[in-house]
Amino acid sequence: MRKLAIIEAPSVLGLRPTGVEHLASALLGAGLAEALDAEVVGRVEPPPYDPERDPDTGVLNPGGVAVYSAALADTVGGVLDTGRFPLVLGGDCSVLLGNLLALRRRGRHGLLFLDGHTDFYQPSAEPAGEVASMELALATGRGPRVLADLEGRGPLVRDEDVVALGFRDAEESAAYGMQPLPDALHAMELDTVRALGAAEAARRAVGLLTGGGAGAGYWVHLDVDVLDDAVMPAVDYRQPDGLTWQELETVLRAALSGGGAVGLDVAIFNPRLDPEGTLTRRLVDCLVRPFDSGE
Repeated sequence: MRKLAIIEAPSVLGLRPTGVEHLASALLGAGLAEALDAEVVGRVEPPPYDPERDPDTGVLNPGGVAVYSAALADTVGGVLDTGRFPLVLGGDCSVLLGNLLALRRRGRHGLLFLDGHTDFYQPSAEPAGEVASMELALATGRGPRVLADLEGRGPLVRDEDVVALGFRDAEESAAYGMQPLPDALHAMELDTVRALGAAEAARRAVGLLTGGGAGAGYWVHLDVDVLDDAVMPAVDYRQPDGLTWQELETVLRAALSGGGAVGLDVAIFNPRLDPEGTLTRRLVDCLVRPFDSGE
């Protein structure tokens, strides 16, 4: 197994400062680095938060997210250049853009997108202008140029190199008028995962990510709201159902074995909603065990 290097990315520029910015501190405080024998190599601080939507793009903090993405990409790239495996602890889901920018600077890669939501909104349909509801659209080159074409490298990932697994927001996103997922993007909603079983769904997802043109590997994005609300209520946008802890561990184990994964980020967990620390400790366990059987 490649040596893990942890990067703290406490940005909530794509959401709100509700507590998600303390995700990294909570997981590290619960012993994540020690359990993974990982080094904490840096913390990328975000620029100041602006609560007003940008009038030109309809997005919160577009300039700040762009600047932050470049800074995070520099740090992630430094880890990649030393042959280590970056584990990025957000923050909100907008941190995905910086992670993918680091990969895009190095060529073509894939994305395993584990999220209870598809996060494919366009600014006109996103009620609050939050990038954390748009990051998959932006990463595939859709949206305001300041974010959809970072460093002139957009899209950061091609539609056909993405597998979105475990989402369950189709009815809600349609009601808001979210743009549809492109046909080329591989969509495996929660019902599909359940029909196949988590192990088979994960096997197929990895096959799609390793069998196409993105032969340099793939990034794994984990929004913890992919978990069942009954076992993971410490998120800001709750919705019923979701993966069990065991199902998520099964998917992560498949994704992190075999050498295809080149990095992982964890986003959206809000430790303020876990005052006893029970969910924090369970999440640490869920992250550690798949690495134990990794490459």
